[in-house]
Amino acid sequence: MFGWELPPFNSGGLGVACWGLSRSLADLGVDLVFVLPNSHDISSDKYRILFADNNISMRGVNTLLTPYITSEEYRKKRGRGGLYGHSLMEEVLRYAKLSGDIAREETFDVIHAHDWLSFLSGVEAKRVSGKPLVVHVHATEFDRTGNGKINQFVYDIEREGMQKADRVVAISQYIKDLVIDKYGIDPRKIRVVHNGINEEDYVTETNTPTFIKRLKEDGKKIVLFVGRITLQKGPDYFVKMAEKVRQYYEDVYFVVAGSGDMEGQMIREVNRRGLSDRFIFTGFLRGGDLDTVYAASDVYVMPSVSEPFGITPLEAALHGVPAIISKVSGVKEVLTHSLVSDFWDVDDMADKVISVLENQSLKNTLGNNSAIQIKSINWREAAKKCIDMYTELLRPVVS
Repeated sequence: MFGWELPPFNSGGLGVACWGLSRSLADLGVDLVFVLPNSHDISSDKYRILFADNNISMRGVNTLLTPYITSEEYRKKRGRGGLYGHSLMEEVLRYAKLSGDIAREETFDVIHAHDWLSFLSGVEAKRVSGKPLVVHVHATEFDRTGNGKINQFVYDIEREGMQKADRVVAISQYIKDLVIDKYGIDPRKIRVVHNGINEEDYVTETNTPTFIKRLKEDGKKIVLFVGRITLQKGPDYFVKMAEKVRQYYEDVYFVVAGSGDMEGQMIREVNRRGLSDRFIFTGFLRGGDLDTVYAASDVYVMPSVSEPFGITPLEAALHGVPAIISKVSGVKEVLTHSLVSDFWDVDDMADKVISVLENQSLKNTLGNNSAIQIKSINWREAAKKCIDMYTELLRPVVS
């Protein structure tokens, strides 16, 4: 299995998804080796973890790959250093070469690669081993750019990986349809495997942070945004919605947990609209810190412009927090006890937020039912579907 991040060294939900799926596969008896591009102080008692930069030809050299990096961001991170590829393309190709070296040394039956930065690693491992390849599509270039101008380099890698794969995993029907339409992939080799969540990974009994506890004691309501503050996640629509909610509802605060390239822009927009005293920016949170924010919230809002799945509404549901989610998302396919809104319809979104804040019965019904539903949306079920797919690939062909 090829990826590029696992918690706690992750910058978003992709690492969480890889972590949840890989552990559940191991629990179900899969002998798994997870390959990462660069070394971290990370290990697992369930499966082996290998680092590509431990290869003898690359010893001591770390990769600059991160899940959401753009070519421009790569150039800035690389600076004048001579150890790294001159472009994002060179770095991706180097990771693929090292992955091929690892594939020559390991014994395995199936290759499973997560998202575009790992697709060429999977393709190279298939080339040197002849083993079947599964590519796991967590997002596409059309999602990352909000259906704007795509990066042709990234698109070409995505398309090559999907074309050369024996099976393509789409994390939602939404992504499956997009893969067929935008990449021309044969629908017969695509399998939909929804993401999940494992309840035991989260702390539902938490100590509320002092500043939020004081707000709650004063009868204030909390509206929560969790995620990367980037175009895809719709932070600008969250601010517009907040302004409308604030005009109608006095005792409300908006908590933003995350970071990203639009953070400064979002803060400036909050200030321009006169909402600075109503917004709390926590920065990127993980683990117990994130649990405490969920537990203190009254409603969670995901206004994504394009969301292949969206694990955060599941995290909210785990804490009994009602969710308002974008219609352009995969999670709405499984979390049916939620409210749905077009990301651009900030009036409708605001109306739904106000309804939850004012109607305790609605809040309880949504929160309780989603907390029950979440018990069946777990990584074990996702892992079972993957194992069925592996078995299918390894079944002898009858002539």
